[in-house]
Amino acid sequence: MSGEDPTLPVAADLPAAAVATDRPAAGRLSMADVGVVMVGGVVGTGARFAIGTLVPRWSGVPVATFGINIVGAFLLGVLLELLAKRNLDTGWSHRVRLGVGTGGLGAFTTYSALATETVVLAAGHPARAAGYALATVVIGAVASIAGIWFARSHQRPVDESARS
Repeated sequence: MSGEDPTLPVAADLPAAAVATDRPAAGRLSMADVGVVMVGGVVGTGARFAIGTLVPRWSGVPVATFGINIVGAFLLGVLLELLAKRNLDTGWSHRVRLGVGTGGLGAFTTYSALATETVVLAAGHPARAAGYALATVVIGAVASIAGIWFARSHQRPVDESARS
């Protein structure tokens, strides 16, 4: 039970067979995992706040949130493809996924702000709000796919013999 906290949730996205031996049993999150997510979250939230403060709205449209969500979707696509290509979710790559992906990019991207800003924008400009929301979701999906493609096209082949 090294580092395992039974009060923390089970990582439901991980099948039991994929849980590495250097991690807590049955996909449980450790306090170190939670700490990595928290640190990443602080960095991501700080970056989002700084950009949101510096970038003005254009015709009432919160372009900072739009840009943040698109860039975050791209970066998440890159990150997860790089980690998935090597089929790693142990040790350092597990902590990178949690810290950078879940914590950092999870806090950097902000779909709660997208929803709130869409409602506020809709009060005065319903068509603009609908376009903003739709564009964010569609372009965000395209950005994720572009991130995956970018990562795939810039990777060296994995040396399968090094894994054994």
